[in-house]
Amino acid sequence: MSELLKINNWIAGLQWLFFIFTNTVVIPITVGAAFQLSQGQIVVLIQLSFFVTGLACIIQTVLGHKRAVMEGQSGLWWGVILSLCYSASAQGISLSTLGGSLAVGVILSGMITIIIGLSGVGQYISKLFSAGVMGVFMFLFGCQLISIFLKGMLGIPFGGQTDTAQIDLPIFFLSVVITAIVIIFSIKAPPKLSRYALLVGIIVGWLLFVLIFDPKAATQELTGAKIPLFPLGSPAWNIGIILTAIFTGLLNLANTFGALKGTEAMYHVKTSKHQYRRAITISGVFVIIAGLFGMVPYAPYVASIGFLSQSRIIERLPLILGGFLFVLMGMIPPVGHFFSTLPLSVGSAVLFVAYLQLLHSSFQFFRQIELNTTNIYRSAIPLFVGIIIMTLPPAYFESIPSLIRPLLSSGLLVGIMLALILENCFSWERRPIKVIEKKDQSAM
Repeated sequence: MSELLKINNWIAGLQWLFFIFTNTVVIPITVGAAFQLSQGQIVVLIQLSFFVTGLACIIQTVLGHKRAVMEGQSGLWWGVILSLCYSASAQGISLSTLGGSLAVGVILSGMITIIIGLSGVGQYISKLFSAGVMGVFMFLFGCQLISIFLKGMLGIPFGGQTDTAQIDLPIFFLSVVITAIVIIFSIKAPPKLSRYALLVGIIVGWLLFVLIFDPKAATQELTGAKIPLFPLGSPAWNIGIILTAIFTGLLNLANTFGALKGTEAMYHVKTSKHQYRRAITISGVFVIIAGLFGMVPYAPYVASIGFLSQSRIIERLPLILGGFLFVLMGMIPPVGHFFSTLPLSVGSAVLFVAYLQLLHSSFQFFRQIELNTTNIYRSAIPLFVGIIIMTLPPAYFESIPSLIRPLLSSGLLVGIMLALILENCFSWERRPIKVIEKKDQSAM
């Protein structure tokens, strides 16, 4: 109880609140826009996201892995869902069918995640996600999300209504200004302030947007909506979408492994089998909740590692306090109403900068393996194939059977699959002949 009265813990809790907020607020807005939900439905989605995310952070910190690691809506899931929305119309899939099939797939993936957690096989699966796999995952993950955010900065609408879309130059110029503000602030500001660069970008960018484009956007009245089950679409059975969701759920475990392995040095202890079991099981429960209420599924946030490194506060209580405050935000309807007016271009510009850091994370994993002319294929094949698939128009995949089309049309998922196969089915330890060294010796 005495710890709750310390002002330092509450200040640190506010820092966590800002971190959780900046990593959450744009997600329900973009998903709602992609599925063409009404403003009232987006408000409810925001409130649910705030409430459930805060609750997930508290439960994971108290009962799960018991570390100061944020539990949030997974960027991997987010990227896959938005990509499926972009390609749905070209593949002849309605948004309601997509949303309903995703809900079924997410719930099934949550059940499988719980089974993996309870059975204790999570720590064995973690061995498959080696440094080479995680390097490919981080790089392709960054490519996919950055491409989505760039479209948002260009004023291109989220979802399948992009066939006739054009670049909105005024929106793009403002997005560039916001991006520059965030980058300059994060580089030039003192460390104690630079950690709030994303929050500063949201506030300044939002104000500029309201002043330049729509002065009434922040004060308009919205009609509330009830909390429905399956807001993205009634349960549907597009097997291709469901299989893609299940496979995404399995790959989503990479976030758990990355977050827990990445914080081992800070806590000076190896992640135990029981920690993996509890963390994965709790994540699975929240994945099912996400499927029922149309939210992006949950996982521990690898980005928490950078936040902990900057703040150097690894105690659990501040995260618990931050999660509690976020739950309160979710319980206050005017909060959801207010944040539902956040312009997508502003959120996209801020997150564009945030996810550029994934390049650094990717390089950190690649440094753990020795790449040379003999084994470069282990990374080059999944990286280049994944990136090329991302650039192909969705119409190109119409000749592929509908059962596997959603899976094979995702450059991110294909790249991760190739990385898993190449890293775990082949030995890459053989080194090339050092021809240069021999020439140097003969010259001597």
